[in-house]
Amino acid sequence: MTEGSEHVSVTVRVPAKVNVQLAVGPVRPDGFHDLANVFLAVGLYDEVTAAPADTLRVTCEGPGADQVPLDRTNLAARAALALAERYGRAPDVHLHIDKDIPVAGGMAGGSADGAAALVACDALWGTGASRDELLDICAELGSDVPFSLVGGAALGTGRGEKLTELKVGGTFHWVFAMAERGLSTPAVFREFDRLGEGADVPDPVASQAVLDALAGGDPGALAVAVSNDLQPAALSLFPELADTLAAGRAAGALAAIVSGSGPTTAFLAGDADAATVIAGVLRASGTCGAVRVAEAPAVGAVVV
Repeated sequence: MTEGSEHVSVTVRVPAKVNVQLAVGPVRPDGFHDLANVFLAVGLYDEVTAAPADTLRVTCEGPGADQVPLDRTNLAARAALALAERYGRAPDVHLHIDKDIPVAGGMAGGSADGAAALVACDALWGTGASRDELLDICAELGSDVPFSLVGGAALGTGRGEKLTELKVGGTFHWVFAMAERGLSTPAVFREFDRLGEGADVPDPVASQAVLDALAGGDPGALAVAVSNDLQPAALSLFPELADTLAAGRAAGALAAIVSGSGPTTAFLAGDADAATVIAGVLRASGTCGAVRVAEAPAVGAVVV
């Protein structure tokens, strides 16, 4: 989009993610952890609309919108600021976030909004940033933001921001159970460090079994291979999640894991019918809040 069409608003749709592997290494001198993070984008979406404005402002609607910061700490606002600074222009834009990805749920909703805002502002302002430039800005914004831009499936190393795209050979059916309260990602990492104190934490390595299961489109193989090193920490801080995981397993889920740092729990189903059954059982179980069904992989941030 060119400078001359700045009066037009731009809407970008961006997916949630689930981690089918999250291997966490020892804490680094900078306080972060090296990760081997296998991301899979799933079909739950936020939409971010960028429109010309006299100043930078953020609005939000949808489930959990009251928990989303509307100041310059919001990743969407930070994305607009970063792009504007790089291209020497004023960050005058109204960013409206239409939420459907759970807030504080371990599904990278905030990161998704940052990636979507970046793509939307690039289109609105006609900055013409290359994909590599956009990914650089994403990496500065946060560990999960680059993947929200890319979508599909990818291995994230470093803090999770260095991506290698992965092949996916089929459709995977997921059920997500939202918790009644959130979990802070930094708090979960602190608990991971506390639980592992004195232990020898190995360097994180991608699981070949996970990569092969994704490439083969094989839910049974993926179910055996999924893992999340943060799950014990999330369960330590939020013990009730164990009841949700147990309910999903009893309903026939092939695998039941905490998604990322939680507290959303993710259930892999054998097919679409099984996902519907698992969702119904979870809704009736009283162990969680909202329940959502989604397919993977999903495409990354895209103008709609």
